[in-house]
Amino acid sequence: MPAQTPSRRTIRFWNFIAKKYSRDKIADQPSYERKLSETRALLRDDMQLLEIGTGTGSTAILHAPHVAHIHAIDLSQKMLDIAQAKTNAAGVDNISYQKTSVEEFDAAKGTYDVILALSVLHLVQDYKATLAKLHGLLKPGGYLVASTVCMADTMPAFKFVSIPGHALGLLPKLTYFTADTLLSEMRVAGFTVQSHWRPGPARALFTIARKL
Repeated sequence: MPAQTPSRRTIRFWNFIAKKYSRDKIADQPSYERKLSETRALLRDDMQLLEIGTGTGSTAILHAPHVAHIHAIDLSQKMLDIAQAKTNAAGVDNISYQKTSVEEFDAAKGTYDVILALSVLHLVQDYKATLAKLHGLLKPGGYLVASTVCMADTMPAFKFVSIPGHALGLLPKLTYFTADTLLSEMRVAGFTVQSHWRPGPARALFTIARKL
């Protein structure tokens, strides 16, 4: 059965908010810095890194000096246009961008040393299938670094807004699961969860998982 792919209304939504998204400031800078630091501790200058849902490329640009190459994907061309401009302005030459969804992305198994999935697993069409796919794309010993809003823990009642909001093209598709469910599904996909933490009870879950 072919993988479900993002709808045109989802793509339109991300294209529509791209400029605003690029201007928004990070809400919790100390937590973001901790995430950068914990990710950077995994990186080596010979590594191949994949970032899914790169948005406007800010995190990829910060990690680029610490790896050999980053391949960054996003389904929004407008997000990627901003990301490329920022990358050029920063003088970074080891990031390649591709317009595609994680569902449609194609690469050989065992290609990547590290995969970043930051604020994206609750937005994909099927997060369980995505975890399995990312596991396959990683080399043995590779890392999945994820930051995920676990909507069933943090905003369960928002489902009654998000479902009609998505139907009207006002919101992206959101998937509701708990942190415990996400961690369990990572293990089902074949990962060993090495660490996980939240800045607060209603915040995104930051996870480092490894393919053994």
